[in-house]
Amino acid sequence: MTRAMLDGLDDFWSQRAWAEIGALSPEKQAKVLPYIFAWAKRGDGLSGERVYRGMSQMLAIKDAALKQSAPFDFVLSPVAPVPSYPAEMASPIDDPNRPFEHIAFTLPANISDQPSIAVPAAMTADGLPIGLQITARRFDDLGVLRLARAWERLRPPLPAYPGAAG
Repeated sequence: MTRAMLDGLDDFWSQRAWAEIGALSPEKQAKVLPYIFAWAKRGDGLSGERVYRGMSQMLAIKDAALKQSAPFDFVLSPVAPVPSYPAEMASPIDDPNRPFEHIAFTLPANISDQPSIAVPAAMTADGLPIGLQITARRFDDLGVLRLARAWERLRPPLPAYPGAAG
């Protein structure tokens, strides 16, 4: 993922979101989460060329993800760059000007049509879960499921999640 890819996605998706939110009545707009409203509003007035260039970053991400993962049967990565964040925040970074950084591990697999699965990997010192993302080559859905099952069998047992019923 490059800065240009993330910024292009931001342009495309914020404009698309604003096309829908901007068409709402003021009463309905007032019900939109302020973080989402501020992020989408940034798409208002973007030129067609800029939005098109932003949309083209999805293909750039797909091409880069497929190229980088081609030598491997599987790619293992974290699911997210942080284990948790306060529920009051709209995203881990809580900055509508940087909306995609928290999905930088999952986004390339999703856009490149590569099957992925998130499985519990470990716990933080505070007892919060850490996820492992397993990504396979395109169309190897069975392979990703098999590796996930093998991981679950090989990984030491994890304690129950906070607040989980026993």
